[in-house]
Amino acid sequence: MTLLICSIAAITSSIIWYVSKRDLKLGTLSLMFWGASLMWLVDSVAEYIELGADFFSPSTADMVNDAFLGVCVVALGLIIWLVILVVKDPSGKIKASLSSK
Repeated sequence: MTLLICSIAAITSSIIWYVSKRDLKLGTLSLMFWGASLMWLVDSVAEYIELGADFFSPSTADMVNDAFLGVCVVALGLIIWLVILVVKDPSGKIKASLSSK
């Protein structure tokens, strides 16, 4: 589930980055999600090697925990991206609002 959720977030952020005309540091967000997807892919392969065919029949509790972890990873990635966006201030709006006061 974590691999699926992170992969969907990576594909979505990549498409938005490609289509977007504004500099919102979406490339950074996309790379974070692709990195997380790669991490979960390696984890899934290692777990498959360990469990064998049982890997494809997880319990409901395991699936819910994995889904919750995937959502938390995506939320943390979005929080980190927002912090980067505020610090870098690519459009200069924060700097303009602070200097006008």
